Order: sequence, then structure tokens, then C-alpha cells
Amino acid sequence: MAMSKGKRWAIAVGGVLLVLIVIVVGTLQFAQREVKERVIAALGPLGSAESIRVGLTSVHLTNVLLKAPPGWPAGNPLRADEITLTPDIRDLLARRMHIRSVVVRGFDVAVLRTKDGEINLLPNLRESVNNADNEASGGATATPREKLIDHISLEQGNFHFYDMSVGPPAFKMTVSNANATVDHLQLPALSEPTTLNLTGSIKGPAHTGTVSFSGWIKIASKDSQTTTNLRGIDVVMLDPYLLKKAGAKAQVTGGTVDLTVESTVRNYQLHAPGTVTIHHLQLSDSDNPLDTFMSIPTKAAIAALKTHNGDITLHFVLDGDLRDPKFSVQEGLMKRLGAGFANALGVSVEGVARSAGETVKGLGNALKNLLGQ
Repeated sequence: MAMSKGKRWAIAVGGVLLVLIVIVVGTLQFAQREVKERVIAALGPLGSAESIRVGLTSVHLTNVLLKAPPGWPAGNPLRADEITLTPDIRDLLARRMHIRSVVVRGFDVAVLRTKDGEINLLPNLRESVNNADNEASGGATATPREKLIDHISLEQGNFHFYDMSVGPPAFKMTVSNANATVDHLQLPALSEPTTLNLTGSIKGPAHTGTVSFSGWIKIASKDSQTTTNLRGIDVVMLDPYLLKKAGAKAQVTGGTVDLTVESTVRNYQLHAPGTVTIHHLQLSDSDNPLDTFMSIPTKAAIAALKTHNGDITLHFVLDGDLRDPKFSVQEGLMKRLGAGFANALGVSVEGVARSAGETVKGLGNALKNLLGQ
């Protein structure tokens, strides 16, 4: 019995569809293997994951840990309950590394600030990716040099900041309940604007405050425009930065800090106006005439604070050349705060200097009498 023309067409179309399905499935399996190999290579010898599941459109990792490389003084660089990566399959098949999104949930990330102020994070991840690229560069399936990540989201975790410029030992501060996003990260050039947003909490002995950071930065050129806000931060948590660095020898026993800084960098030139308010600042009086608070004798500072109900507001502007080795953002801020504190309290700078001179003169005379000179 002869087969009808319609049936022959149906069988032909079905055969073509079957071939296409086989090609698509094979292509997806290849893409899945490719993505999994890239993920394993990125984890490197110091990284591990309890499971790596590759789906049709995404890769899901659980209980991810990146251990610290030798000499890293800030704990494990990364721990995460789960990480989900969504690659662009079409770009992957075309040998282009394009990740549409990376979502990290339940994380702990260590951030290290070195003595010279450089910020480092995820060191072994960068090394693993670079090593994987170098190993693949000599083969037929070389890893593409250009890499683009559209969106990174870090949800419900903690950033642990270790500052080697304060200490030793390194001063540690944790931003908890943290959420952060990074948009448009193009490697390796890093010449286009990358948008950053971060929110979280800083818990102190008596108060828990909030922190937020937002803006964009061209990482290669350091051009940027960012806004930093601190609200209700326990002053004790910022003591190494706002107080001791500004010449405070008196013990701070209470208070909170609000800080806003609008920072712009163009051609390495920094312009950053800001406002800092210290609420309910409390100082202990040790009866030591040499104790000072921001170059003001402690007794004078305590008396002046009482007239201001413990609240002090300072406005400042930081300007400088980031290429100048003598310029330090932190030191510049401390100088502005130290210089403005006496005026904010209504204490005469000349009077402070005169009082300090008289104190030193009196101590000198007492020593002369003690030594019989």
C-alpha cells in the first residue's frame, strides 16, 4: 500500500525535528560540561563545594568554601550556603565568557585592608581563574580573555573587614545582615563603570547602627562617584578611626556617630564633602592633666560637651591627589576633624594651646623641684 504524500511529509518533518532535538540536547550537554569545568577550575585547590548541579540554564553550588592561601591574615576569604550562576548559553557556545547573574546567599566574605591602604578580597579565586586561563591558553579550547558579568547579588550575609593599617593586631569590624549588588563587571579591562550598592548593620557594645554605600567606579582608572552613609554607629566601633587617629587620648565611654560622605574622583583628584555628627558623646575623666580629646584637654572637652548636650556636628571637605604618596584620605579626615572639633565645641584653639603650654611648664617645674635643680 502506497504511503500518502501527507504522511511522507509528516515523517520527514518529524525526522528533522528529531535531529534538531538531538543537536540541541548535545549542545546543552556540552555547554553544561563546559560550565561545570569552568566552575571547578575557578574554585581551585583551595576551594570546595558540597554539590555542583548543572541545569539547563544555571549552575547551583551548595556549602561553598574558599580557604585562605598562605600569608592571608583575614580568615577564610569566602563561605556561602549557596551560589547560583546563570551563564549566557549562546555566548558560551561562541567561546565568549558571559555570565548573566551570580547570586550568593548566606555568605561570609573577608575583606583585607593592608598597611598601605590597599583593599584585597577573594585572593585565591583570582589566582585560580588566572591559572585556569593560563592552562587553557595553549589549547584549542582556550578560555576567552574578555569576561563579562552582568549582575552579582550577595544576599543575607556578613562582610568581615580586617584593617592592617590599624594595629597590630588588625582591627576587625563586621557588617552583618548585609546585602550587596555589583552590576556590569567587565574583565580584564575594568575600564567601564561598575555600579555598587551595599547595605548592612554594625553592632557595637551598646548600639547597632546601619551602613550604606552606593555609586559607580571605573576600577582601572579609579574614577568614581560614591555616597557613604553611617547612621547610629556605636562610637566605640569607630574609635580607631575617628578618635584615636585624631589625637584622642581620653577614654570614650559612649555615643553614636552619623556620617555622610559624597566622594568624586576624576583623574586621581579626590573631592569629598561630608558631615559627621557625634551624638551623646561621653568621655571619662582620669584626672590626668596630659589626657586630651582631639588636642583639647579632657576636662575642657567634657565641660564643653555638657553645654552642647553631647552632640557635635562637623562639616568637612577632603581634596587631594590620590597619586601623591603623602596624601592619605584617612589622615586628611582626621586633620579636618581635629581642627574643627575645638571650634565646634566653642573652645578657643589659642586657649587650648596656652593651657597645654602651661600644663607642660608646670610639670617641668615640678620635676625640677623633685630633682633639686
